Amino acid sequence: MKRVHISISVSDLERSVGFYTTLFGTGPTVLKADYAKWMLEDPRLNLSISTGCGAPGVDHLGIQTESADELGALAGRLKEAGERHVDQADAHCCYARGDKTWVFDPEGVAWETFHTTGAITHYGEDGGPATPAPSKTA
Repeated sequence: MKRVHISISVSDLERSVGFYTTLFGTGPTVLKADYAKWMLEDPRLNLSISTGCGAPGVDHLGIQTESADELGALAGRLKEAGERHVDQADAHCCYARGDKTWVFDPEGVAWETFHTTGAITHYGEDGGPATPAPSKTA
């Protein structure tokens, strides 16, 4: 089963953690000095907030999958729907390791599809592309 992912860049992590803890009625699943994440079942959501993503606001949207096969099928559909995409194998981002495909909608909104394969001890630097990349051709 897939989970919707929203990544928000914040200027004040402590204040934002307080807000989202109140909104969801529970504290974050992961809490670091520069990052917090909620893995919620109702609604089925992976919400991450971070001080390291750039200007405050929505950074990107996404769909988290539970298997590599599910990621492959979803990424394939999104590549067909999107104008541009970028694949990332074994990406290190948000204290996690995994495989990703980034797709940009017609307005340039970044959508990340990903399958997490493990945890890492640092934030990582394999975030999404800052600007849409040209489409890759088969």
